[in-house]
Amino acid sequence: MIERILVEPGKAPHLAGRDTADELGLKGKEAAAERLELLRLKLEKLQQRLFAEAKHSVLLVLQGLDASGKDGIIRKVFEGVNPQGCRVVSFRAPTSTELAHDYLWRVHAVLPARGEIGIFNRSHYEDVVAVRMLELAPEQVWKRRPAHIVAWERMLVDEGTTIVKAFLNVSKDEQRKRLQERVDDPEKRWKFRKDDLKVRERFDDYVAAYEDVIEQTSSRHAPWHVVPADRNWVKATAVATLLVAALERIDPQLPAAEEGLDGLQIV
Repeated sequence: MIERILVEPGKAPHLAGRDTADELGLKGKEAAAERLELLRLKLEKLQQRLFAEAKHSVLLVLQGLDASGKDGIIRKVFEGVNPQGCRVVSFRAPTSTELAHDYLWRVHAVLPARGEIGIFNRSHYEDVVAVRMLELAPEQVWKRRPAHIVAWERMLVDEGTTIVKAFLNVSKDEQRKRLQERVDDPEKRWKFRKDDLKVRERFDDYVAAYEDVIEQTSSRHAPWHVVPADRNWVKATAVATLLVAALERIDPQLPAAEEGLDGLQIV
């Protein structure tokens, strides 16, 4: 599965040509649910070891167009995981303090500490794609940022952070259905903004912008994965697979217990 969604460094991701409803060989929703449950159990154990060892960290970067399902991924994948060792960060419009610094300053400040899993619901890639599409900075500014990010991520990896990057690739029709659901459901309406429709009008342009930035920033040390996002059960299982694989490569170990505990009876 991982090889199927991996974007090789220097290669184009071909987002528009990918099947957003691809089941990735999961053999149906029920089989995927069973696999996801096993992955969550592994994730829970590995996260506990990562936290106890406190030598490495993991950063999950979730990017995608509106209604691609970033929130749902976080709920489904991290169900049962100890929240003490996880932190979710969502990036909104920068504050005046953040604007007074370089664009990566606010991102660096919320990176996971050693022993933690950090989840970015949107990320530093907004400072390339959103800035480009909304014309928030001149082209010569946003065009140099992918190279900055590759070098910055290299530093993070060298310092002990494993980066897992997932682009949730949703189709235009599935996005329409999900946005309509937000409008129709009183419990979800708060998520919808009329400005979302302006972004939707430029769906293909946004896909093209992501095409460019993914090609430029999929590296050996922090590759991108394009996750088909039309089926919720597929994307949750795919992201869980990526996370568990990353943690298994780290292979965190529990610290040695204090000597003299064998046979100790608590009274």
